[in-house]
Amino acid sequence: MAKEMLGIDVGGSGIKGAPVDLADGSFTRERFRVATPHPSKPKAVAKVLAEIVEHFGWDGPIGVTYPGVVIDGMTLSAANVSKHWVDLDAAALISDATGRRATLLNDADAAGIAEMRFGAGRGRGGTVVVLTLGTGIGSALFTEGVLVPNTEFGHLQLGGRDAEEKASSKAREDDDLSWEKWARRLEAYLRHLEALISPSLIILGGGVSRKSAHFVPLITGLRAEVVPARLVNNAGIVGAAMAAAGTTLSPV
Repeated sequence: MAKEMLGIDVGGSGIKGAPVDLADGSFTRERFRVATPHPSKPKAVAKVLAEIVEHFGWDGPIGVTYPGVVIDGMTLSAANVSKHWVDLDAAALISDATGRRATLLNDADAAGIAEMRFGAGRGRGGTVVVLTLGTGIGSALFTEGVLVPNTEFGHLQLGGRDAEEKASSKAREDDDLSWEKWARRLEAYLRHLEALISPSLIILGGGVSRKSAHFVPLITGLRAEVVPARLVNNAGIVGAAMAAAGTTLSPV
């Protein structure tokens, strides 16, 4: 089995990658980031992925995340990227552009896989949900350590709108909310989610989890334990590398 794999995380503002030590989830080289092209059409994004592969001189398989539904390498939704991704054989496009075998998976699923193996979900059974709070809200659902892919809980309705339009990190910035006001919105969303799936643990990730001390202690009205992600915004890269190595579906 490979000891190292290249993971690349495609985000709304940046595409970042690094080789990952599969034994402990650490980066073996410094992370490399390139701005996400706008518009984020498939060929433009694939060109950036090839740039990242070239930067590392990587000659093996790669793992790549995508912010939407992915089934068998096909991208089936495009909530926060170009609609040209819908019903696209994206894994084949990326493989052609990079010259490397590409494994593609949902970005929140990748982050969740990493958190369950190396982070806040390590050793936890029962129902666990990992949420990535960023441009939208990504979600990864686990039962007894096994991923249930492509859940898309960010599109649950909250006050007549997609929850991610009101409770994402971007919504906090766009609406100029204090941490306290945003925490109340986020808690309302988490209560709704809890009523549907009754998790024992909710892990809050994404870049904003670096500032978890500002909002996680304010979320007090849930039965579930609510904790910040430990891998913060590197989880997607780690999970993508794990997917490329085929180490994603084993129970923790």
